Amino acid sequence: MSQPYRQPIAKVDTAWLRMEQPTNLMMITGVIMLREQVDFELLKQVVSSRFLAFPRFGHKAVQTTRGCFWEEDEDFELSSHIRRIALPGDAGKGELEELVSELASTPLDQFRPLWQFHYVENYVDGPVLVTRIHHCYADGMALVQVMLSLTEPDAEHSTEPVEPEQYRHHRARESNVFKRLMEPAKEGVDALQHAGKKVVKEASSMILDPATASVYANSASEIMSELATMLLLSDDPPSRFKGKLGILKRTAWTAPLPLHEVKAIGHALGCSVNDVLIGIMTGALHNYLKDHGDDPSELEIRATIPVNLRPLEHSRDLGNHFGLVFLDLPIWESNPLARVYRVTENMHHLKNSKQAAVSLGLLATVGLAPLAVQKPALELFSKKATTVLTNVPGPACPLYLAGSEITQMMFWVPQSGSIGMGISILSYNEQVFCGMMTDNRLVPNPSLIVDRFRDEFENLLNLVMLLGPDADRSPEEAENLVQAWLDEMDND
Repeated sequence: MSQPYRQPIAKVDTAWLRMEQPTNLMMITGVIMLREQVDFELLKQVVSSRFLAFPRFGHKAVQTTRGCFWEEDEDFELSSHIRRIALPGDAGKGELEELVSELASTPLDQFRPLWQFHYVENYVDGPVLVTRIHHCYADGMALVQVMLSLTEPDAEHSTEPVEPEQYRHHRARESNVFKRLMEPAKEGVDALQHAGKKVVKEASSMILDPATASVYANSASEIMSELATMLLLSDDPPSRFKGKLGILKRTAWTAPLPLHEVKAIGHALGCSVNDVLIGIMTGALHNYLKDHGDDPSELEIRATIPVNLRPLEHSRDLGNHFGLVFLDLPIWESNPLARVYRVTENMHHLKNSKQAAVSLGLLATVGLAPLAVQKPALELFSKKATTVLTNVPGPACPLYLAGSEITQMMFWVPQSGSIGMGISILSYNEQVFCGMMTDNRLVPNPSLIVDRFRDEFENLLNLVMLLGPDADRSPEEAENLVQAWLDEMDND
């Protein structure tokens, strides 16, 4: 009897496989809303020919005393991975969010390939495909590409199976869609990959005894100095968003915002769309705390932000190839305009650092290291942040899946260690969507935050319109003018 195909799992992917714990499952969860019903058998055919064109999704992750391996699932059945499901009651947004929350809290079957799709037939606004894929298969950037491979820009072609030879051309044809996501930040990455055993050994020693990191803070090696600086960051302060975790997650998402209006705000303020959206979310968190009786006036928290480090020529390969950066969120700032400027300034500092490249090297180090190093590393880094924040610019034009137009998309990456909140921002078809995943013990109703996201957007848009065009006005003058209006409103 022949042995099943087996291949060692890459060290970085092994780290994500071993990070799984009951309080934080390592799944990337997605929601795809469709305009019209899809024939279920046709959907299975599309998944079979397009999703399984990546052979890895027919493999299960096996952990043994000798290491972790990809092993072909000889008993693979597609029906175990694509399920039909119906919502109870009115089958509205509340019921759908409850289902997604339950799925995001439920581990995948460890004895099968670690992915599953649920087709929801009776959602009030059209059918929904809920996807769950384990992080050990690939990072979010690669999985966006995988999910795009299931779609086409027209309904007719989206129902056609793609043969292996055609599929290679199909993948190549899509390459320009996400070029701006896949630009490699290679400076520093190559150095880490070729630094050898000495860097791995020194990094491991710093993780096990962070106090020694101060020795490397002024190191001649820029890589070791950057790593030491990251390890010496203070722990994030306690807040309503950070604390002991449970095993139940809650998900919520906003109604879409017009992307052209977000761009207009960024243009008026001289900021990027990314800066504007993060500033808006920071305001939503600020006001959520105020509404719950907390004082946010001195609170600053960090978000870990994934940064793609995948070379363009490998943009469609599976596996994990990203680094993390720590972004300070000025929760304390009460001025909506000033919040955006603070975020812009903090992002500017990050762009001049090598945090992302160093953290990628650290993840590889963690994957190489024994559990005695992996667990302290996970806890060390999760203490330094309160949330994971992802912002992905998606396709600008509508896409079709199995003959039906995709109307909305949302996804959530997993949180790790003791981090209990994830924020996802995604643009698609000239709209912006924001989603949250929170630990039920900390934030049992994240809808209260995402609702404030839209309120903050409208407030900022109105303030920018009130300011009007003035090329000579400095950011400080704009902030002061807005603050004067806010003070006047408070007095009234």
